[in-house]
Amino acid sequence: MKKSMQLMSVLLVLAATGMTADNRVLYEPGSVDALESIVPSDAQCRRTGEGITVQTGHEKPWPGVTIKAERGKWDLSPFNYLQMQVKNTCERRAVIHCRVDNPGANGVDHCLTDQATIEPGQMGIITVRFHSTPWVLSEPLELIGMRGYPQHQGKLDTGNVIGLVVFVNRPNEDYSFQIQKITTGGSVRILDSKTFYPFIDEYGQFIHADWPGKVKRSGDLQLHLKQEQKDLAEHPEPEEWNQYGGWAKGPKLKATGFFRVEKVQGKWWLVDPEGRLFWSHGIDCVGESNETPISDREHYFQWLPEENSPFASFYSRGSWAPHGYYQTHSPYRTFDFSRANFLRKYGKNWQGKFSVITHRRLRSWGMNTIGNWSQANIYLMQKTPYVGTIHFTARVLEGSTGYWGKFYDVFDPSFREGMQKAVQSQIERGIADPWCIGFFVHNELAWGDDTSLAIAALKSPADQPAKKVFIQDLKSKYGTIGKLNQVWDSSYSSWERMIDSTDEPDKMKAAEDLGAFYTKTAETYFATIREEFKKVSPKQLYLGCRFAWVNNRAAQAAAKYCDVVGYNRYAYTCADLKLPEDIDMPIIIGEFHFGALDRGMFHTGLKPTLDQEDRAQKYKDYVRSALGNPYIIGTHWFQYKDQETTGRGDGENYQIGFIDICDTPYRETINACREVGYTMYRNRLEMQ
Repeated sequence: MKKSMQLMSVLLVLAATGMTADNRVLYEPGSVDALESIVPSDAQCRRTGEGITVQTGHEKPWPGVTIKAERGKWDLSPFNYLQMQVKNTCERRAVIHCRVDNPGANGVDHCLTDQATIEPGQMGIITVRFHSTPWVLSEPLELIGMRGYPQHQGKLDTGNVIGLVVFVNRPNEDYSFQIQKITTGGSVRILDSKTFYPFIDEYGQFIHADWPGKVKRSGDLQLHLKQEQKDLAEHPEPEEWNQYGGWAKGPKLKATGFFRVEKVQGKWWLVDPEGRLFWSHGIDCVGESNETPISDREHYFQWLPEENSPFASFYSRGSWAPHGYYQTHSPYRTFDFSRANFLRKYGKNWQGKFSVITHRRLRSWGMNTIGNWSQANIYLMQKTPYVGTIHFTARVLEGSTGYWGKFYDVFDPSFREGMQKAVQSQIERGIADPWCIGFFVHNELAWGDDTSLAIAALKSPADQPAKKVFIQDLKSKYGTIGKLNQVWDSSYSSWERMIDSTDEPDKMKAAEDLGAFYTKTAETYFATIREEFKKVSPKQLYLGCRFAWVNNRAAQAAAKYCDVVGYNRYAYTCADLKLPEDIDMPIIIGEFHFGALDRGMFHTGLKPTLDQEDRAQKYKDYVRSALGNPYIIGTHWFQYKDQETTGRGDGENYQIGFIDICDTPYRETINACREVGYTMYRNRLEMQ
């Protein structure tokens, strides 16, 4: 309680005076710094004119240095983050961690840790955020259904920081790096919990904050539209593009009437239907809907429409909730603030106007692809190339686990039957359309490690088809159960007992057989999908399953059967992304994003940035890293619009849009997108 009151008093002073916390320098070379001492652990360190130089060993799990605060502590309560500028001085990529400590810190409790991946010879910034949002509640409140939200107190007592630990995590070799500057920055604002509700206004925005472009009256929507129309007129499209967004001024290759892939001058490319080089610069979830659950939290909202209102049509019901509060509180009622704002902004025919301006925006922004999860009536207008989405369900592998659910039993007939039905359903939604680049099938499946699916088969019930296939393979190899027991160091009394058992084998001793069946499972997955897809759509590209968690066996199987291998790659760079064993084939990025909390949102998404300028720079850096990667043929940002401030069914409420909930473009990110998109063809061809 005492720590909380100290933090509150500092924040109240700042709020009352209208002040924001300035950056504070804790250390920089040549300054009179506030470092009491530097204690190495399995490392050597020295101060130089360039910074604190650290050379780590690899005998201990976390070699590095502990930097102790001057006179025992720093009071960092006015600030929202600490940043450390670090240079990687070794010849390999390094992941450097910075931990901010209170008394009693043990790596889990009383501390906060973050990290940065830094290329050899390059500078990096490690940012440790003290609070989940820039707003701190004066007292605890129960806020449900959101991944990010203002909280009463963070994990760290920022008024009593005793030091920092800078380290490498469990290295197998030595590393070296140089700490060049340590600063704090950002400000936090106290919010009175007693007056916090309602905290969402009639436009779906956070009430207790202000920012550039915030809509305060309906007239602002028309003003923003007028400003955007002027901007779009001034930036209609890249001059060197053809109708598809391919490089009209570039090399002319064989035209097939559909998109295909080809390696040109040592780099993989898409080739558009006219035979022009095409690099897929796109965006996901292009569409209208953006519902947020309102059940059990109607008091969050300043305004919800009456049932006889024109806006009442934007009420609906939802049931999808694989995680979070609504997983156990489904079905639930929803409201869509995005669609309500489209009606306010564009009038009665808002759907058509929104579709038209969306295509115009993408072209103007230097984007040429509508990505996954997008709305058919928009992408079927044949104004912007797009990727198709096929999803189907089948009997699951009962012994498997995964973030989005269990893996499919690819040996059950329902798997092939599900794909057959699903691909038929796409005949009017992209199959045989020359504007369709190709199809992803599934998303972020639970591939696990390179034995997980084989172990899952053995842990499944006796009637699991995958289990029967696996044990038949083992019978064919070993003949008798005794020979298998000898190799696996197991004690099955018979093959029948093995089928009935759901015990997990010794992974090390059974590794060869587990790996072989994993490969068989993965290859059956991709081969079955390819066979059924190509029967119906032989000229379109099979783009894979959008790997998020993957191992080499799964990636190798994908490379064997896909035309392009798809990855959802949430990182700050994809310069090093390639298939295992240097398999030479094209890769497409199905998802990536960055977010910030300076525009009234509560969560940055998977890769945080400090503000909109930083987000824009990270966008440029990422896409340029992809353009420089000879395997990558495109990047698709996730997603077109911010998620709702109060979250979707699973609670995601990320600031990850090119437009906000009021349909206002993020100018900084748009400018960055244009900067890379308008020049991407020449830059990719010329990059070494």
